[in-house]
Amino acid sequence: MTQAADIPGTGTSDPMDELIACPHCDLVYTVPRIEKDERAYCERCHSVLIAPRNRAGKWLIAMAASILILISAAMFFPFLSIGAGGVTHGASIVQTSLAFTGSLAILAPAVLAFIVIIPMVRLMLLIYVLVPVIQNKPPAPYARPAFRLAEDLTPWSMAEIFAIGCAVALVKLSDLAQVSLGPAAWMFAILMVIIVAADVLMCRYSIWKSLAP
Repeated sequence: MTQAADIPGTGTSDPMDELIACPHCDLVYTVPRIEKDERAYCERCHSVLIAPRNRAGKWLIAMAASILILISAAMFFPFLSIGAGGVTHGASIVQTSLAFTGSLAILAPAVLAFIVIIPMVRLMLLIYVLVPVIQNKPPAPYARPAFRLAEDLTPWSMAEIFAIGCAVALVKLSDLAQVSLGPAAWMFAILMVIIVAADVLMCRYSIWKSLAP
């Protein structure tokens, strides 16, 4: 492990290729020389700048595909079941989003977009970008805009936020009714773990370098 400011640049022909900016504090460094399984940290905020790993692309594709399968299945399985007075009702994510009526109907497409559509689009873009990379082939057409779009969609991908919000609601409703988790809730729990692992594994700098013309 090393701090980025302590290592000389790579000596590429374009001076801009020798610079890297911290995504959190915007401090600019000369690109360090990093071996596999080493990391370069920002000297100011200690954020990870570069963290290449062997076979990371294959792992990321496998994780992205797993998340896609989990989200697709979780759309139709019951997420929560609420029982009161001898009556039990279960609802899936799709049923929940369609339950908005009247002035709140505009929330239905927003819920589906933030929880399902945007995460799935982002993951499909990531797979599209990484498959040629792990096969040692030239980047796919429009791979750089695709990866940029995937990164821009990251703040709007809120599948894990939805799961956390449901967990909070579960605690608050447990005093009023009998609440139990459905299969979709457990799928989202697994999904959250995979998302965190994929974010730790991903080295965005390495991906951008592999997509260079």
